[in-house]
Amino acid sequence: MSELLPLPAGTFLSFMVASLLIELTPGPNMTYLALVSASNGRRVGFATVAGIALGLAIVGAIAAFGVAELIQASRLLYEGLRWAGVLFLLYLAWEGWTAQTEAVSADGEADGRYFARGLFTNLLNPKAAIFYIAVLPTFVDDSRPVLAQTALLTAIYVAIATVIHAVIVVLAGTLEPFLNDARRERISRRLLSAMLAVVALWFAWSTKR
Repeated sequence: MSELLPLPAGTFLSFMVASLLIELTPGPNMTYLALVSASNGRRVGFATVAGIALGLAIVGAIAAFGVAELIQASRLLYEGLRWAGVLFLLYLAWEGWTAQTEAVSADGEADGRYFARGLFTNLLNPKAAIFYIAVLPTFVDDSRPVLAQTALLTAIYVAIATVIHAVIVVLAGTLEPFLNDARRERISRRLLSAMLAVVALWFAWSTKR
């Protein structure tokens, strides 16, 4: 009966633990979600989470068809993607630092803007592609349907990441009423923006070859 399942129970659990530990490691997503949610509230935070989830799912699908391996094998493509991601993170940090205090409109325009930012941040993240190339395949059993296993592992990873990101939004969003004061909001926003810039520089260093 177990042979009919796409993934053994032991592999399922060990992959969940590995994904949880990886996602609990501080990175660009965590910092940016904290910045967005603390400054603008949970609504745009959750819109960003949705964009991140879609980005991770797309990278997983691309990796399943071997495109991510081509990027990993090409120094030019890898470096282009890596620096595009670094520059985008620095742009988000600069935007957060220089933005004026304003209320975020409760409509689809703001949601769509932050959704797109979450999406592009992860599409330009070579570490996500490396995870799908280097980590995920080690949990695949060649004696079972590979595509089904890959799809299930990708779904598990995206689900775990999304839950963790949603928790960050909830926790950071609790600060938003306290930060309604313009001075406190500006200080916290600039602090988080500075942290995001540091993360972008760390990202540039940690992904270099």
